[in-house]
Amino acid sequence: GIDLRLVGIGDATSAQRFCSFTGIDIRSLSLDPTARLYQDLELYPGPAFSLPNRDIVSDDLLKFVLKSLPGAVPETTEELRPVATAWWNYLAMCAGIGAPGTLREILRGYFGDVAGPERFGDEDVVVVGRNGGGDDDDDDIDRAFLVIGPGVGPVKLGPFRYTQWFADERGYTRPVELATVRLRNMVEVLTQWDVYVSDPSTIAQRGGTFLFDEYGNELYSYKSKGVLTYSETMSRPLMFLAPYIGEEAARNPLGLLDTRGGKYKRGRGVLKP
Repeated sequence: GIDLRLVGIGDATSAQRFCSFTGIDIRSLSLDPTARLYQDLELYPGPAFSLPNRDIVSDDLLKFVLKSLPGAVPETTEELRPVATAWWNYLAMCAGIGAPGTLREILRGYFGDVAGPERFGDEDVVVVGRNGGGDDDDDDIDRAFLVIGPGVGPVKLGPFRYTQWFADERGYTRPVELATVRLRNMVEVLTQWDVYVSDPSTIAQRGGTFLFDEYGNELYSYKSKGVLTYSETMSRPLMFLAPYIGEEAARNPLGLLDTRGGKYKRGRGVLKP
């Protein structure tokens, strides 16, 4: 077997929340609050863009901009510009600047990927804008602004309800399916930002994946330079593990429907009877 070990940037509170959300055993997670190990491993810190000096971009302007972003505005002048610089780099990366593969991944999430398996289970639900106040989960969901699911078909957007046109297609990563999975994660992080992000000056820091044998020899490594990129084979991110866990498990670890890039079940299209 393969022992899973994660190193995350954060503190004990963020570790607890992360493990509670993902179901990962907290004993598998180590903390690196200052991203020192990331630096020692020469993982990508972002494009390293610098902010203009104070004569051009004042501290007051930075505070104004940071108020519109997640997290609190730094209380000290010493923290303000490092945090603003990290945001400057991260937002540039989200736009694909200095972050190779990012735009391709964003588009894949929305347009789908016939080379990948399904990613959203038939019973999965994503809820955004959950207001609470109901006596049960159904009442709580009825109050939400956006509900996707169960599965990729039904959508509730405010007062409107509809079924996505590709709901009856099966066997591949369908349009917006991967984006829906990412939305679920994004809602979790944004609604718990101060829990997850203990040091906002590290938000541009990218991660990596390493595989070692029992003697500590490196068998595989991948160092991400983009947003949403964490594998050389993003359609099937775990293919590097095929020699160790078997090709089937590596190709489709969730066990959802998968045509392996072949002929999939086509739906009736946008204009349905």
